[in-house]
Amino acid sequence: MATKIRLQRRGRKGYPFYHIVIADSRAPRDGKFIEKVGSYNPNTNPATITINFDRALYWLQVGAQPTDTTRNILSEEGVLLKKHLLGGVAKGAFTEADAEKKFEAWKAEKEKGTQAVINKNETKAKADAKARLDAEKAANKAKAEAVAQKKAEENAAQAQAEAEAAPAEEVAETEAPVAEAPATETEAPAEEKSAE
Repeated sequence: MATKIRLQRRGRKGYPFYHIVIADSRAPRDGKFIEKVGSYNPNTNPATITINFDRALYWLQVGAQPTDTTRNILSEEGVLLKKHLLGGVAKGAFTEADAEKKFEAWKAEKEKGTQAVINKNETKAKADAKARLDAEKAANKAKAEAVAQKKAEENAAQAQAEAEAAPAEEVAETEAPVAEAPATETEAPAEEKSAE
């Protein structure tokens, strides 16, 4: 039976993630499989890969053929390098301790590179958040200035209306005593007549 190491699609429409499985090459993509050895989520940055290193290495050593994408994933995780180093040990090119030392050096370098990408992404995210905050502050300041200007215009209009209303009230006050004055004059003679 020809076995393949391949991806099995999962997830919703437009947001896939994949299981890394060992399957018969004749089985359908999302069908029956022999063993699940990991998962791959391309939706994160960098992509999230979890893998059972020992089982993936075992299946490579017994002849399972990875697809192009899974070959890249296994290479990223160092499974193919480990298989290559173990092949060198079997041929007597170097000892197992040397192979382990080379693998650990590669792994440390890989982790440093991954951490650099993560740090770069975090720095970019912080810078974007700061830029959004500054833009929001500027927009709020402009909006506050517009509101203050509008209130100042309303206050000026109200003061002008009050100023116009004040002379009208003065005119009304001056007219009211004039109207009362003739009434008192007419009453005064009537009082005098009654007093007589």
